Amino acid sequence: MNPHSFFDELRRRNVYRAAAAYGVVAWLLIQIATQVFPFFDIPNWAVRFVIISLLLGFPAAMIVAWIYEWTPEGLRRTDEVPPSDSIGRTTGRKLDFLIIGALLIIIGVLVWQRFSPGRERSIAVLPFENFSTDKENVFLADGIQDDLLTNLAKIKDLRVISRTSVMKYRNADTRNIREIGKSLGAANILEGSVRRLGDRIAVNVQLIDSSADRHIWAERYDRKIADAVGIEGELATEIAEALRATLTPDEKIRVEQKPTQNADAYVLYLRALPYEQGPDTLLQDYKRAEQLYSQAIALDPNFALAHAHLASTCAEIFHFHEPLDSWKTRARREAETALNLQSDLAEAHFALGQCIYWMDENYEDALAEFAIAQRLSPSNANVGVLVAAIHRRQGHWEECLAAFEKIQRLDPENPNIVRNLVFTNSALRRWPEAARAAQRLRTMAPDSLVARIQTAYIDFQWKGDTTALTSAFGQIPAGEDPDGVVTSCNWEGAMLERDFARAERVLAASPLTEVSYLNGGLTPKSFLAGCTSVALGDPVLASKNFEASRKVFESAVREAPNVAERHANLGLCYAFMGQKENAIREGRRAVELKPESKDAYDGAIMNCCLALIYARVGENDLAIPLIERLLRTPGAVDSVNYSITVNDLKFRWEWDSLRSDPVFQKLVSTN
Repeated sequence: MNPHSFFDELRRRNVYRAAAAYGVVAWLLIQIATQVFPFFDIPNWAVRFVIISLLLGFPAAMIVAWIYEWTPEGLRRTDEVPPSDSIGRTTGRKLDFLIIGALLIIIGVLVWQRFSPGRERSIAVLPFENFSTDKENVFLADGIQDDLLTNLAKIKDLRVISRTSVMKYRNADTRNIREIGKSLGAANILEGSVRRLGDRIAVNVQLIDSSADRHIWAERYDRKIADAVGIEGELATEIAEALRATLTPDEKIRVEQKPTQNADAYVLYLRALPYEQGPDTLLQDYKRAEQLYSQAIALDPNFALAHAHLASTCAEIFHFHEPLDSWKTRARREAETALNLQSDLAEAHFALGQCIYWMDENYEDALAEFAIAQRLSPSNANVGVLVAAIHRRQGHWEECLAAFEKIQRLDPENPNIVRNLVFTNSALRRWPEAARAAQRLRTMAPDSLVARIQTAYIDFQWKGDTTALTSAFGQIPAGEDPDGVVTSCNWEGAMLERDFARAERVLAASPLTEVSYLNGGLTPKSFLAGCTSVALGDPVLASKNFEASRKVFESAVREAPNVAERHANLGLCYAFMGQKENAIREGRRAVELKPESKDAYDGAIMNCCLALIYARVGENDLAIPLIERLLRTPGAVDSVNYSITVNDLKFRWEWDSLRSDPVFQKLVSTN
């Protein structure tokens, strides 16, 4: 057949027009399917069915166009249509113009979609609902949500709101999508649910335009747990496509990479995540996370992500609670193992950065490691928090505040960021700013014990009001006392009001032997009892209690001889026991191990301890000048008895030995 005559025949039989018209109609139907179906909760397979049907229908439509022609009498075979009944030139031109116009409109829409700024690619993943009958699986739902966030955070083209910002919206019955989007600064909201039944798991998700409360995309996954490993990476990719976010080839590989092939190990990992990343940094939560991550690694030694999170957990236990070589060694080993298994894992670089920052105190190398983690996971707010914290330790207070405030604007409902704003403004004695931040913290995390404690201490240190301290835990159920924080706070409130008998009853009512009070580890309750006995004027009972706590503090120093806080605690104990030389030696050793020139934040605290030691052993000439300087020093503020603020000095019985000194009286009255 002559090619020219074939193409002429295609044109005569209007096949070209039919192809163009089919393309226009197919595009319109696909737009309807992708935009309208999600609004009515029609699953994604229906959209795919429409697209595949239209593709398969194209050859059939062209065959029909070749064989038949539309005439005023209806559809007839082309061979049977006389030229007089065929589409005329004028009608044909009208159809051509109509088709060309439709094609130009489609091209214009496609160009606009490609080059217009489009909707903001920010997303908040709300807590997934647990529809399983076993309520233990709520941790599985939380873990899937958290891992999905982790995968989305690896995509540079997306701004992802952190997990801590969204946890306040756990109750699905009270959600208002428009208000949540506005509060979080998120253009898109993802809701989801998880149902586990035996060895199967069903995950339902829906992506919503927060400004219009309109469904954009929805999907359901129903698989065996063994086949569901890495489902978060698959979800992240589909969400990014729905938001028209660009994934680089490297990002696509990282997002879609399955973290493990062992389903049981993966479930243990998911259960551990909420314990590790709770807002209160409780030791009992960290240790539960450590157990679960260790069990996951035992099932799959090549599970790099579990190694990385275990490294972070061990580093956090070291930093916040137990600064022991065992945690230090294990944290670094797990971080290096994770990097050996997967060198481009953001969480592994973050964990190694924590080790370098908290254990080596090498700020520059830590910042370099955090920069790698930030590049690999651009929306990870935890990286920015630790970078800002390093600025604080370097004494760059304004730079630190600016960094925290910048992160907060990007992640406005993250209580961990606001908590750091509370600590930093308190360290600078900017009480109105600290109080506003504390109130935001209470609003964001109403169940947080730390939020209640910090709010109460700000009221006291700013205004001298102890009401909040004494009533902070009025609604806490009996027996709920994680790490002894309720006991220590109630004891503190009673001591500040000089109701020493009530303080004694608080301690007697607690079955715990250790509570969270001093830094460097849990504090033996006998130390608080000894302080109470001194205040009550019972030297015999005080000596008995301090002797018990002395053994604990001395053992802690032997266990970690290079930890400044442990020397400071031992020095305080010696000071209350009247062992002057030992007390001063330990206090000065603490300052030597952590000088302010190296750590402007905790270094000031070591000098606070030394000032209280001087005061308790009668070295007023050494105590008062140091107190005078610390009153002007950022960082010399803490939620404990050695804190240096005007109201701490006014109200705490520990400073009573200085009250007759005119210089001390002037310091307290003029500041």
